[in-house]
Amino acid sequence: MFDSLGDKFEAVFKKLRGQSTLSETNMKDALREVRLALLDADVNYKVVKDFATAVQVRALGAEVLKGVNPAQQLIKIVHDELVTMMTGEGTNPDRPFVVQPGKMNTIMMLGLQGAGKTTFCGKLASYLAKKSCRPLLVACDIYRPAAIEQLKTLGKSLNIPVYARDTETPVVEIVRGALAQAKESGRDVLIIDTAGRLHIDEVKMDELIAVRDQFHPDYTFLVADAMTGQDAVNSAMAFNEQVGIDGVCLTKMDGDARGGAALSIKAVTGKPIVFVGTGEKSDNLEQFHPDRVAKRILGMGDVVSLVEKAQEAIDESEAMDMQDKLASGTFSYDDFVKQMRTIRKMGSLKGLLGMLPGVGAMLKDVDNEMLDRELGKTESMIQSMTAEERRNGTLVSKEGRRRDRIAKGSGRSLKEVNDLVRNFEQMRAMMQQMAGGAGGMMGGLGGMMGGMNPFGGGGPGMGGMPMPGMGGGPPMSKKMLRAQKEMIRQQQRELDANRPRPKKNRKRKR
Repeated sequence: MFDSLGDKFEAVFKKLRGQSTLSETNMKDALREVRLALLDADVNYKVVKDFATAVQVRALGAEVLKGVNPAQQLIKIVHDELVTMMTGEGTNPDRPFVVQPGKMNTIMMLGLQGAGKTTFCGKLASYLAKKSCRPLLVACDIYRPAAIEQLKTLGKSLNIPVYARDTETPVVEIVRGALAQAKESGRDVLIIDTAGRLHIDEVKMDELIAVRDQFHPDYTFLVADAMTGQDAVNSAMAFNEQVGIDGVCLTKMDGDARGGAALSIKAVTGKPIVFVGTGEKSDNLEQFHPDRVAKRILGMGDVVSLVEKAQEAIDESEAMDMQDKLASGTFSYDDFVKQMRTIRKMGSLKGLLGMLPGVGAMLKDVDNEMLDRELGKTESMIQSMTAEERRNGTLVSKEGRRRDRIAKGSGRSLKEVNDLVRNFEQMRAMMQQMAGGAGGMMGGLGGMMGGMNPFGGGGPGMGGMPMPGMGGGPPMSKKMLRAQKEMIRQQQRELDANRPRPKKNRKRKR
């Protein structure tokens, strides 16, 4: 959702790269562009004004280093001020939410209708279950029976119990009964899904205040729709004034919203953003880290989040087995398919690649569905191979007739199959060199995403694009690089030599 803002910031920094130092003149022009970019992103006007003032004071003050590129100076200053804007003074940006072990943790969720509150409750329960918690969902939306059924369906799909009563039971009684059941069944987190409101001014908040006063929830979170921009900020202010909230959870962060709510909420309301929903699936939930968001906006990537996603998706024993295969050079097409499926578990491919520094800008015009389709085409070509060919990739590399059969079986062109084979060999060579380094499986996974070309040579500039590994092995020496280049050239020559050529029609001599 920050792509547009990131592009505008990049345009500002690009103009400064030709300057020798930061001055009052070029800073005035740059700050004007920064202000316009933030206002266009629907950031609160007062927040933009304070932000621009803080950047100007730091940029023209004693903190500016001589001899450093002005664009780099401004990027560092803007990054720090973005973090301050989203974090506030004297707060810990990485630990706004902690479940305390050994006690009952109660979380009350508030929000307007249509913000995705019930779905978010299911995502939060799934998130906590992966953290070794035992959540219990509580259906307290007695005004909308469909919400109760929706929560039951979510709980069933996630294998998480749901406590529900009929719509005539008061909310306070439902919460009291849920607490009793949670203690009996050994549950340690209670997630209360309250009724959604159409308009804050028209709705009585008595039942929410009653739950707050009688049960004293550990956390009261407002679920807001990021697509509504400053309306989400206004909702946070109203709920905080009438009920009191501890934080905000933003949904639909994967949409085309301009990002103003995420950048403004903390500065305007004083309440931090705790979680963000990044998709429709139950596992599309991330804890909000201002520093990481600021880096994404400025094109610095977010390798830490990428590593965390990989750690959740990758089984440790499988990772060790894969690393052994990489080191011994026995990595096969079957293993390649397993790696692609692992990446898909981590989320959208565009989102993952966008977390790598410098890659997000390259993918801004790439459709994520197209990326997934191309990965599906790659998998279809591999599945069209025989079991022996998938285990022993050299059979496909050396024999053109096998590639011709694979192309016909998968419905792809011969060129696409040839590109797949070539890029697979290049990727395997690169991963074999990385497998022995400190990055291990993480470095290999990063190398796979950078080295493969799932587009069959016709896609958006991914083949051979250098991407850093996630954790990374040691840098290759010049000798290793030369050896790798020669190996790639040799593989290309073998592919060209074995490629089927059309027969020429020769006229018979009379």
